[in-house]
Amino acid sequence: MRVKLDLEKTPVFNTTIEVTISDINYGGHMGNDRFLTLMQEARLRWLQSMGFKNEKDIDKTVGLIVVDAAIQFKAEVFHGERLSVSLAIDELSGKGFDLYYVVVKEDDKLAAIGKTGILCYDYIDRKVVQIPDGLQQQIKKD
Repeated sequence: MRVKLDLEKTPVFNTTIEVTISDINYGGHMGNDRFLTLMQEARLRWLQSMGFKNEKDIDKTVGLIVVDAAIQFKAEVFHGERLSVSLAIDELSGKGFDLYYVVVKEDDKLAAIGKTGILCYDYIDRKVVQIPDGLQQQIKKD
């Protein structure tokens, strides 16, 4: 069974990321593993746009942790291309949410669709916790 992701989400953030030579695999195109890194970079930029330092610094000891990920590949991506990455939020619950990523090439061709399941995690107590108020308020603004 193939992964199917829904594109019908309203974006809350958009960024542009250039493909570097380290993103390219032996096939001459962007490696599938690099899409996870691309998604992480977009997620970090989204968090920083809301005033958070990084994924591990959301509220005192609480950060974010990725609990699942899925990617649908739609087109090859090559060195030097600039990709537009849009993020959308869905399935907001008390402890986490899903982030959807739509990756589009400069020629408007869809390159990939991705999803990560995100939970809030206390890195001191090593357990899943409620979404901190500061992040909850930022998400609800979007």
